[in-house]
Amino acid sequence: LKSGNAVVLRGGSEAIHSNIAIAKVFAEGATAAGVPGGAVQMIATTDRAAVGELLKMDAYVDVVVPRGGKGLIARILDESRIPVVAHLDGVCHVYVDADADLDMAKSIAVNAKLQRPGVCNAMETLLVHADIAADFLPDAAQALDMGGCELRGCEKTRQLIACAEATADDWTTEYLDKILSIKVVESFEEAVDHINRYGSHHSDAIVTERYEAAERFLDDVDSAAVYVNASTRFTDGFEFGLGAEIGISTNKLHCRGPMALQELTCLKYVIRGAGQIRE
Repeated sequence: LKSGNAVVLRGGSEAIHSNIAIAKVFAEGATAAGVPGGAVQMIATTDRAAVGELLKMDAYVDVVVPRGGKGLIARILDESRIPVVAHLDGVCHVYVDADADLDMAKSIAVNAKLQRPGVCNAMETLLVHADIAADFLPDAAQALDMGGCELRGCEKTRQLIACAEATADDWTTEYLDKILSIKVVESFEEAVDHINRYGSHHSDAIVTERYEAAERFLDDVDSAAVYVNASTRFTDGFEFGLGAEIGISTNKLHCRGPMALQELTCLKYVIRGAGQIRE
């Protein structure tokens, strides 16, 4: 409403009564504040066919912002005639470079995984350069283990620490839990390739003291948020100073990253003249 838009709400069937009650309070509050009637509406049916009909109404609805499981978002992307801002997986990475401060790297890794593991900006895969893996992984693994984190590693990782074997599926899994996959990489290039291949283009970080590596990472990693020497947990509209967010977009158009008030608006060019004509 603050962005000048009306809103149509459609919640999950498992909470239909709560959805109706909350929407009613929103609508009444908006009307009491002088907002035109009908600015807050809700589809008060659990019939899934209603979603399909809504997705055809491109003459009336400007954007769809789906929040939910992969199946729901995939269906909306497939069926919608309306632009969709998708909030998809958060398969986020922290890459510990050969020139990293290892104490800093351990602190960032533990925070990125365990500060709140059930959210989309939590780290799901830890990448470690082979040159420092033997010095870094035992201490990092101990700290993660103390936090109750289950570790799954590649063959090189398992030669250095005790952990389960990581499978190919682990590299693309958003655990949303105290589970972490770990891979030892031979080079900066291998780390970036892994992130761009298996990640979800959400939030990824490098820990390094080398300026050139940091700048290359920022340029080469194709994600909505890229970090140098900081936890991925900061990808959040409030933390970025944007206020309340609707979601974190992994799209490239029309918005990317935390989606807040500005992303619910579009440009309008206003020209005031005094009789000018084009030659």
